[in-house]
Amino acid sequence: MKAYNLIAALTILALASTFVTAYDPSPLQDFCVAIDDANSAVLVNGKLCKNPSLANADDFSYSGLDVPGNTSNQLGGHVNIITADLMPGLNTLGISLARIDLAPNGGLNPPHYHPRGSEVLLVLEGTLYAGFVTSNPDHRLFTKILKPGDLFVFPFGLIHFQLNIGKTPAVAIAALTSQNPGVNTVANAIFGASWPIYPEVLTTAFHLDKQFVEDLQAQEWVNPT
Repeated sequence: MKAYNLIAALTILALASTFVTAYDPSPLQDFCVAIDDANSAVLVNGKLCKNPSLANADDFSYSGLDVPGNTSNQLGGHVNIITADLMPGLNTLGISLARIDLAPNGGLNPPHYHPRGSEVLLVLEGTLYAGFVTSNPDHRLFTKILKPGDLFVFPFGLIHFQLNIGKTPAVAIAALTSQNPGVNTVANAIFGASWPIYPEVLTTAFHLDKQFVEDLQAQEWVNPT
C-alpha cells in the first residue's frame, strides 16, 4: 500500500510539473496573424540566431548611452531604448535598457505603458516626479519625488510617467523585463490613432466636447524618442 501511495504521489507531482511548464511564451509583438504561406511569413518572438562560433564581444555591447538625447521637442523629453535591434546579444534574454532625458522645468515622459514588460527606473541626474496608476476598478496613484540614486518600479502593463520638476536637465536609466517591451503612449494612442477613433467614442469616454476632441485629433502627437 505504501508503494502504491508513493507511485500515486509521484504521478501527481509529474502531472503538476507538466501543467506548470506547459504555457505559451509571452509575445514580443502586438499580434501574430496565422498564415500558411511560408514565403509571406515572418519570424516571431525573437530573431534568427547567429552561429555561436561566429559570435563576438561586439554582439554583447553597445556604446552611446553617455550621449544626451535631444529634448527640443513638444514634450521636452527623449528616450533611447536599447533592444535586440541595437544590441543583438540581448536576443532571447528577456531584458532591455533605456536612457531617459528630460528638459528642465517640465520635461515629460508622458503617461504610457509597456505591454510586454515591467520597468525599474534609476535616476542619475535631476529631480523627477514619477508614478503609476493601478488597473480597474481602483485606479490608485502611486507617486514619488525621485533624486539621484533613487529607484522606482513600474509594474507590468500599468500606466506610468516621469516629469522633471527641477531646474536642471534630468537623466534616468530604465531596465525592462523584455528584449522588446513595447510602448504605448496613452494620449498618442487615443487622440493620434490612425485611422482616427470616432469622436463620439471619445466625447462619451472622456466627457469632452466634440469640437475639442476633433481639435485634439488634428494635432501632431509626438513620441519621446
